[in-house]
Amino acid sequence: MKKYLAIFGVCIVAACTTTGIISTKEGLVEYTGAQKDIFTKGKAERVMSLESLPERPGIYGVGPVEGLDGEITILDGKPYVSKVRHSGKVVEQSHNHGAFFLVWTDQAQWQNIPIPEAIKSYVDLQNFVKAQAGNAGIDITKPFPFRLSGMPAEIKWHINVDRTEGKAITNELFVKSKEPYVTNNEPVDIIGFYSEHHPGVFIAEYAPAIKRDSGLKNAIHIHFVSRTDKMTGHIDNITLGSGMVLHLPKS
Repeated sequence: MKKYLAIFGVCIVAACTTTGIISTKEGLVEYTGAQKDIFTKGKAERVMSLESLPERPGIYGVGPVEGLDGEITILDGKPYVSKVRHSGKVVEQSHNHGAFFLVWTDQAQWQNIPIPEAIKSYVDLQNFVKAQAGNAGIDITKPFPFRLSGMPAEIKWHINVDRTEGKAITNELFVKSKEPYVTNNEPVDIIGFYSEHHPGVFIAEYAPAIKRDSGLKNAIHIHFVSRTDKMTGHIDNITLGSGMVLHLPKS
């Protein structure tokens, strides 16, 4: 009898540990929820808690906080969550937050690629990431993560802050619910995800850095974490600095 109880107990533990978020694994990434869902539902509902993620090095991810209340960046297993409060922008390093969509990867090994001085703009970066990933043997038809390190000349970024006043979320209210910031010549770590096939999921269909009439499509979602004050946010535009490095998954 004790033997059967012991086996039953193991089964219960296994069931608990395997019960978690409903996510999709594709390419080198995993994701849950979708940005476009907030427009069909009219609200930014939680689809997962950061507590569902493994707390170990090698986990990198980006996404927005539920309720349009901040930005989430996971850097090497550590969460950084920025929010806008009356006192200004704040950052918390806690897993006690929910996301209305999140994309992440479990990647411990990276290869380093110096970024040429000629690569300066957001579009330059997007093209460079795609080209270098292809050269490295990464399947660029599927989503993949990348990282950058160094000191950009300028980052234009934002933190979501709910300005809907209780109304259903529309594209106009979503754009309004962003507090913009600019950071210059500050050392940062950047976490990014590339995909040409997930607009409205974890890739924004529109990026401020890409002109609407240019014929170009946004294919990256990038966040930064400041090495100075640990602040984090979603990058809308970037001007790279000298000596920056691209990090791609190493097979």
